[in-house]
Amino acid sequence: MNNPHSRTTAASSQSVAARAIPITLAALLGIFVVGGVGFSQIGPMHNATHDVRHAAAFPCH
Repeated sequence: MNNPHSRTTAASSQSVAARAIPITLAALLGIFVVGGVGFSQIGPMHNATHDVRHAAAFPCH
């Protein structure tokens, strides 16, 4: 009772889940770097993030 269609569907859903985790983690890291580090009190870290935000046309003022 091996249905090739059911195996394809299962493999497809696993690949979606396998891709979703790294994409989500990369997005969270990006949000942290652009948003969180921008409020850092460490001068060089804040300035570097500030420059990246300006280069990406991201409003920060």
